Amino acid sequence: MPKVSVIIPVYNVEKYIAETIDSVLAQTFTDFELIIIDDESKDGSIAICQGIADPRIHIIHQKNRGLAGARNTGIRHAQGEYLAFLDSDDVWRSQKLEKHVQHLDANPSVGVSFCCSEFIDDDSQPLGNYQVPKLKDITPELVLCRNPISNGSVPVIRKAVFQDIEFMADYYGTEEKFYFDDHFRQSEDIECWLRIVLTTKWQLEGIADALTLYRVNSGGLSANMIKQLDSWEKVIAKTRAYAPEFMAQWESLARAYQLRYLCRRAIRNKDGKSAVQLINRALKSNWKILIYEPQRSLLTIVAAYFIWMLPRGLYNSIESFAIKLAGKSQSKAIAKSKR
Repeated sequence: MPKVSVIIPVYNVEKYIAETIDSVLAQTFTDFELIIIDDESKDGSIAICQGIADPRIHIIHQKNRGLAGARNTGIRHAQGEYLAFLDSDDVWRSQKLEKHVQHLDANPSVGVSFCCSEFIDDDSQPLGNYQVPKLKDITPELVLCRNPISNGSVPVIRKAVFQDIEFMADYYGTEEKFYFDDHFRQSEDIECWLRIVLTTKWQLEGIADALTLYRVNSGGLSANMIKQLDSWEKVIAKTRAYAPEFMAQWESLARAYQLRYLCRRAIRNKDGKSAVQLINRALKSNWKILIYEPQRSLLTIVAAYFIWMLPRGLYNSIESFAIKLAGKSQSKAIAKSKR
């Protein structure tokens, strides 16, 4: 059996999927199987997958179930001790699996290993900024408020973790085992990570390298923000049902951070009106984000009001300069955390 099962859900990503698969096949660690879940893709994505000749690739077809449902199908079929997840438009650096396998092998109490990410654009060009989360001493409140597993292409997880959180349900006409909750078409990641940290003894821990290249797609951000917030609120309601005391203590702060995150998405989409509304709601939910993360919170407030009030050209010049400064700071943070 392979040491690692790599799971890639595929739905209408013909522009990216070859690059994504190539990044897996180029890994320095080679003892893996690659499970591609065809979630009833309508374009040429699966034809591209079928055209790549490698005996480690297995393609599984299913009726559309969304990202959580595709990941669950992959988990049910996985043979590996460790399960690695990669979204079909993202890319891995070549040492991704090698470093996570070393991390998990050396730390038997760690159930979820994650890493930093570098942002790339639609054409796979670096944007100059990174996701640099906290790597150690991951608490349930940190997962709820700041989600250090910052995107779906960073975690490598012991199969035993999923065995500990599995549940039986009849979502599609027959009883099946579930791990991610198929009810969530968004926010399924954070719902799963919360169940892991709140109901098991497994630790979450990161490694400092930026091993995932996370693609930022600009289309449809405003339309998706309302849906994302609604989905997040449903996750909060589900978590509140089994961890009421925990949620009573941390829910308002978590909501403030979530609204600030959506505000930053609105800023990226140049939607000043929504950005201002979202940051005001964030401060109303819990103003202490100004104390806990003063620099990020204040910069978000300034950016929201600038994009709302300033001419577009002037704002774009300010934004470009700020991104360059942030990228240099994040690069230094990654280098420092490796020491």
